[in-house]
Amino acid sequence: MIALKPSKGHLLIAEPSIIGDISFNRSVVLLAEHSERGSVGFILNKVLDFTLKDLIPGLNVDFQIYNGGPVEQDNLYFIHRVPDLIPDSVEIADGIYWGGNFDAVTTLISQNMIDENQIRFFLGYSGWDAEQLNNELDSNSWIVVTNEDQKSIIERPYDSFWKDQMMQLGGEYVLWSNAPENPSYN
Repeated sequence: MIALKPSKGHLLIAEPSIIGDISFNRSVVLLAEHSERGSVGFILNKVLDFTLKDLIPGLNVDFQIYNGGPVEQDNLYFIHRVPDLIPDSVEIADGIYWGGNFDAVTTLISQNMIDENQIRFFLGYSGWDAEQLNNELDSNSWIVVTNEDQKSIIERPYDSFWKDQMMQLGGEYVLWSNAPENPSYN
């Protein structure tokens, strides 16, 4: 397997580990930004136990909220695929966008003009300082892959995402795909 360099729009797949990291164990992270100054991403497969209506008064929708990462977990972030509806969006790659005018988002949701397949919300984000991600890659904490789902990544079911990525990687990763998250359950 040829190792990819991290880039905006790529996915970071957490390497299997029996020790596990509380924040990133079995995570799939979409890199929203990557430069010499650092990296920002959102964990795509860690759903939380509340919905948008629990966080935003007046929005009576059950859009899932995801744990975006351990940084600024008191802030709500979003990725989407409707930049024509949401002003000030920043393209990540392949028709997927980050952020934009939040007032426009709440208005569009309340008017049923955006559905859950077009936007995903996160509490917090994943962040790395200038060389931190490279150091983690050197220590085999992550596998960098292209985002094969492109903009449909928002619709991707979260519950089997990491396992599906392990299966696609093949080889020894197939064994890890079926291992329990907590080895003591085995």
